[in-house]
Amino acid sequence: MKKILVMGSAGQIGSELVLALRKIYGENNVVASDIRADVNPQLKNGPFEVLDILDVPKITAVVKKYEIDTIYNLVALLSAVGEQKPKLSWDINIGGLVNLLEIAREHKLSLFTPSSIGAFGPSTPKKNTPQNTVQRPNTIYGVTKVSGELLCDYYFKRFGVDTRGVRYPGIISNVTLPGGGTTDYAVEIYYKAIQDKRFICNLKAGTFLDMMYMPDAIKAAIDIMEADPTKLIHRNCFNVAAMSFDPEMIANEIKKHIPEFEMKYEIDEIRQNIANSWPDNMDDSAAKSEWNWKPQYNLASMTEDMLKVLSVKLQK
Repeated sequence: MKKILVMGSAGQIGSELVLALRKIYGENNVVASDIRADVNPQLKNGPFEVLDILDVPKITAVVKKYEIDTIYNLVALLSAVGEQKPKLSWDINIGGLVNLLEIAREHKLSLFTPSSIGAFGPSTPKKNTPQNTVQRPNTIYGVTKVSGELLCDYYFKRFGVDTRGVRYPGIISNVTLPGGGTTDYAVEIYYKAIQDKRFICNLKAGTFLDMMYMPDAIKAAIDIMEADPTKLIHRNCFNVAAMSFDPEMIANEIKKHIPEFEMKYEIDEIRQNIANSWPDNMDDSAAKSEWNWKPQYNLASMTEDMLKVLSVKLQK
């Protein structure tokens, strides 16, 4: 049975990944951790540790204490926040990753580190973006994601560390609010649709971006770590896709359920410029062929589920 440590458990992905992993491997075999102690009480239904990704001795002590063999690294400053704090973004996203890579090398651990559509840039083909293509991002977040991909490849080839990862699109969740990403609007719109019947969108109509519903994001993280390593060619930066849409499409889908919903635009130029540099949609054929990746949700089924769950949640 695997012994898993999840770094960044209180974040958008981590808060749901921990629960999914505990259902598979058992509550006592999945250690949740975050830099703060005031987290969702559910995370403390199993082992929980307060950990800073920059504190190598403490992480090492936790690895030894619980006999960890697998780490999910979900610690990161996201795109919009990173542009305000580029030095801190580098220190956390790359300094933290190097710390975990060294720990994984020394203790022979497997390490999952997600990359992102942010690893691409303005010169990357926007339509059906290939698995292997030009990567010249113009944000510090993107720079750290490309660097992370290369570092994980290096540690696998140089030291044999079992590093794996996917390039996530924007992720939409009905549990945890996002934390400063360019694709946040696609989560916020559902809350505002239910609460106010109106939404102010900070990206322009026609801004297409790859998106994914959280259950599929969790599935991708677990599937890649369970995959047969002999079949993995790319290992650390698989494109994974589920749906691509612009703000008008998601608004129209919401109107099928809430006819009175209205959306207007007040463009955030920082987020818009970042979105303009990212792909419209990614080619995920490598993930499909190497580890049988298959998403379960599209825009219609995700919207129906989001509105159903949030309608109950927001009444409490």
